[in-house]
Amino acid sequence: MTESILLVEQRGPVRILTFNRPQQRNALSSALIDTLRTELAAADADEQTSVVILTGSDPAFCAGLDLQELGSGGNTLLKVEDESIPAGHPWLPLSKPIIGTINGAAITGGLELALACDILIASERARFADTHARVGVLPGWGLTSRLPAAVGRGFARRMSLSGNFVDAEEALRTGLVTEVVEHDALMNAALALAETIAGNDQRCAHAARVVPSGGGARRRPGPAGREADVAGVAGDVHTRPRRGSACGRDRAGPRTERVGLPVDDRASGNDDFHPFLKSILAQGPLDEGEPWPRCCTRRRCRWTVSSPDRAATCRG
Repeated sequence: MTESILLVEQRGPVRILTFNRPQQRNALSSALIDTLRTELAAADADEQTSVVILTGSDPAFCAGLDLQELGSGGNTLLKVEDESIPAGHPWLPLSKPIIGTINGAAITGGLELALACDILIASERARFADTHARVGVLPGWGLTSRLPAAVGRGFARRMSLSGNFVDAEEALRTGLVTEVVEHDALMNAALALAETIAGNDQRCAHAARVVPSGGGARRRPGPAGREADVAGVAGDVHTRPRRGSACGRDRAGPRTERVGLPVDDRASGNDDFHPFLKSILAQGPLDEGEPWPRCCTRRRCRWTVSSPDRAATCRG
């Protein structure tokens, strides 16, 4: 009997998916890509599953695309640019968090899969490399935006232009991973984190994933994308007093920050609007000339809202 190329295990609210092509360093064949996408969609649809762990059978996490299949005329590249998957994503975006449990080398396409996870925990044996330039294949799953977001533009360019490997400790130092543990303790560490996440309010956990994302399918284009999308996930409005500054200027008194209000298309003509301002505009007319002490996309500015047309200008 042929062993599955992707192992699936359920531990309480945690679904564990394990690449199982160890002889090929878990290289991504077209069959493995299809199976991974199917199982991730199934985990997302399962109400008993709150968190997904993605890992590989030793000795590697994933060595990227199966170059042997690619060289023999396989349709692996067609899987990368699947029209059913949003551009820049290796799979349909999930509503549930994915913990990348990096047990060994994560190279090129394997690095892209790791970057598509929400949290990365690494074994001391983990290594990371972007070798797209070495093998002559362009990134197709969002590496050019996710890698700089994780490690900074300079280090991301260094990784992509050199193709050199980054070990686990350097990955931790640069922010690529959140924790490095002994190899034998890796799965236990991932499970402990997954169970902690699963024990939280899942609606709020889903919203927390949307807000800081670097470019997921739920994010709307432009600066108004992040916080506005929380409305579709959390569905609540929270207000909290806040001290601080708008555009870097200290303010003496508390103010209120509104989070998660739905955005009205009538208030979205200017894509430079700060998402919080757009949210407030969508709720109805405000007093003429009322200042909104919240920074927009430019520094040292104040938004002014006027009625009845609810036009907004930035006095910067």
